[in-house]
Amino acid sequence: MKLLLDTCTFLWVVLDDERLSENARDLYRAAENEVHLSAASAMEIATKCRIGRLVLPKPAWDFVSEARIQHRIAALPIDEESALHVARLPDHHRDPFDRLLVAQAIVHGLVLLTPDEAVRRYPARTMW
Repeated sequence: MKLLLDTCTFLWVVLDDERLSENARDLYRAAENEVHLSAASAMEIATKCRIGRLVLPKPAWDFVSEARIQHRIAALPIDEESALHVARLPDHHRDPFDRLLVAQAIVHGLVLLTPDEAVRRYPARTMW
């Protein structure tokens, strides 16, 4: 299965946070699954660190790439098709980062690993 981690899911995986569900942890750890982190999540993390809404043990520009590599999570760039697909989504959620993650999941056939109920209302495959 090809998984796309929601931003909070990525942070909970790499910081070993108890909010990560057991099912999400199992899916992330399953050797047969491909796990991806969107550049949109990297941007969200960097933005939240810059404005003081997120504190990490090191600067975001080091933390994200080092954690992604250490945890064998592939980078998923933002492509034009996914960016434009955002306009096709209903307004279940106003967060532009989440909307782009949903669009990427749909366009690339990924399962979005997210606890966010509003995100789970979109026509993307999700699990938690």
